[in-house]
Amino acid sequence: MSDADTAGTDDGPEMVQINLRLSKAFLENIDATWQEEGFNSRSEFLRYAARDAVKHPAFSREGWKQIAASEHDLRSGTAELVSREDVVEMMDRDEDDE
Repeated sequence: MSDADTAGTDDGPEMVQINLRLSKAFLENIDATWQEEGFNSRSEFLRYAARDAVKHPAFSREGWKQIAASEHDLRSGTAELVSREDVVEMMDRDEDDE
């Protein structure tokens, strides 16, 4: 690794630069997402996403797909938010059925 690949800062840990190949369409989706979500940069967003994946490795890819689909449904207006009380009630009903 060359010195150009790392950067030490007084504020935190040493940062290491990596290269990542993505399709142009996927990169465009990433760029739209980080900007919509209020991140300061693409790098900040990708660090956040990677950190989250490492912190929660047990959360399955299918779980993330379900969250993404639900988020899409909410944004497109094809789904409604459910209150905490409604969720608790639904869980109670499921337990009663067992």
